[in-house]
Formats: sequence, structure tokens, C-alpha cells
Amino acid sequence: MPSFICAALALLGLLWLTPAPAQQPPGIAMREFAVASPRPGLDIYVRNKHPADGARFGPARTLVFVHGATYPGSAAFDLELDGLSWMDFIARHGYDVYLLDLPGYGRSSRPPEMDQPADASPPFETTEQAVADLGAVVDYIVKENGPGSLDVLGWSWGTAIAAGFAAQNPEKVNRLVLYAPLWIIQGAPPVSAGPGKLGAYRTVTKAAARKRWLNGVAEDKIAGLIPDGWFEQWAGAVWATDPVGAQQNPPVLRAPNGVLLDVARYWRAGKPTWDPAKIAAPVLLVQGEWDHDTPPYMSQALFPLLTQARWKQYTLLGEGTHHIVLEKNRMQLFEVVQAFLDAPPPR
Repeated sequence: MPSFICAALALLGLLWLTPAPAQQPPGIAMREFAVASPRPGLDIYVRNKHPADGARFGPARTLVFVHGATYPGSAAFDLELDGLSWMDFIARHGYDVYLLDLPGYGRSSRPPEMDQPADASPPFETTEQAVADLGAVVDYIVKENGPGSLDVLGWSWGTAIAAGFAAQNPEKVNRLVLYAPLWIIQGAPPVSAGPGKLGAYRTVTKAAARKRWLNGVAEDKIAGLIPDGWFEQWAGAVWATDPVGAQQNPPVLRAPNGVLLDVARYWRAGKPTWDPAKIAAPVLLVQGEWDHDTPPYMSQALFPLLTQARWKQYTLLGEGTHHIVLEKNRMQLFEVVQAFLDAPPPR
């Protein structure tokens, strides 16, 4: 059977098992498709939104989101909270917007390692593999729509993927947004698989996710940080993407461990996976002040190393964590990023 048919059938199976996105806002068109991963037999889920008026989009109006180490992009960047997702927000500003779920995450296909106990296989979906997967999606977008280059926005580990791609392919990246940037780690890593051998994947419960989210937030600030029902809505969307994990008690989300392998051999060892001096595109670093996963010291260490960026900006948002995209102050994040994307080059 031809590979493109296999990929389409795999994607249809995943769409059957996971809930469909909410009904689209007026004036916004949405489509879903699969792009073949460089690793044979795997496909990458991609979602696209843009104004429904048929306008053409160039490099300055095309953007792709890249998710982090644990949760898929489809359940964060396009999660409709209070009637609006970040993807919708950017599309309403006249952009052709894409998100992807890396293999092993979200609506993308799971590799064979995830059909076995975690300790039966080594970690997979490393940063190097993720950069190659992002490259496959970018090449598809460029070939289909012809923008030549585009904007790339990464969150957390996704910043290492996005920046790694930009460093290797400066001609393909118009502007680069690093939300909650990962850089050299001081002390304990933000994510751990626990003691013992590092297997192919790890499991995460909703309770553990909430605890990690609120780690380091002052007790008197917790109550108003996440609007009522938002955590439950996000968790429901995320855990629904893993029907196998959902059968456990309590339900779990399985996440690839390639990132944890890289944390140990690169980020904790003082050896980043990408060279900031090779970034030519304009760069925005943005994060919340209460970010415990990628604390502000990481951005502050990284910023001066971006010596070849055409221009750069660092913005620290008040009263926000690593997950500010899902919190009360998320519109500040949206507005800061949008202003950077829309701004003309400084004179």
C-alpha cells in the first residue's frame, strides 16, 4: 500500500479516537492533514487556520507553532478558552497559522515503542528528531503555499526545536518567537521520569500536571491564577489524545522521553543543542515571571548570546507561570507576541 495512503489511514484513526476541535469562529477556515515524518512509518498531525476570505499569505503572515516536552500542540495552541484560542487570535490578525503534534504526541501516530512497556525500548523523539520533523512540516507548507520562509513560535522544549531549526535553516525563518525558552539548566530539571532506567516514554497524571503547573506560585496567588474550569478543559483535551493511557486508573498521558535524554546529556551538562550566534532572524523571548520550568535566568543568559539576530526583544510578563498561555493573563502574552510579529523592522 502506498505510504501516503497509510499515513492518511493512520490519521483518520487518530481523529476517530480523539475529540474534534470546537466549531470554528466566523470568518476562520480550518483544515487538518498529515505530513510524513522523516522516520519511516510515522506521520505528523498538522492543523491549519486562516481567514476564510481566500487571501494569499507571504512570509510575514505565515506561522507555525511548536509544542513542548509533555503536552501536544493541538490541545494548547488551539484550545478555545473564553471563546478564543491563540491560533484563532493570530488567524484573525490575517495570518496563515499552523500547529503540529510531534510523533508520539497528541494526534500524531505513536511509534511501535509505545505499544510495549516503557522500559523495553530506549527514549525516542529527541531534539534532533524533532527538528527534522519540524523541517518536514515547514517544507510541506513552503511547497504548498510558497511563502519561502515563515515565522516559527516554540514553547518550552519547543523553543530548542524552533531555534535549532532556525540555526540550521536561516533562510526559512522570517521571525522567531521563543515562549518560555529552555536554556542551560541550573539545579534539578523541570521534568523527570523518576528513578531507574530511562525508558521510551513516561506517564503523567492530571494531579501531577496540576502540581507541576503551580510549583513555586505563592499560596495567596493560586486561587485567581487559572479561571474556573480552564484547567479541567485543558486536561480533558490533552488526556483525550491518549486513549491507551486513558484506560489506566488513574488515567495517564504517555509522553516520549527523548527530551529527557537530551536534558541529561545536553542541557544539564552545559551543552545546548543549538548555537544562538547562528540565529539571523529577529527574535522575541517572552515568559511569565513565575515560570518554574524554564525560569527567567535561562532567558537572561540566552539573550546576550543572540549576537547575529537582526533585532531582539525580551519581555517578562507579570503574574504568570510556564503555562501563562492558559491563565488569566494570557491576553498579555497574545498581544506582546502579535506586536512583535506585526511590527515593521526597526530603523
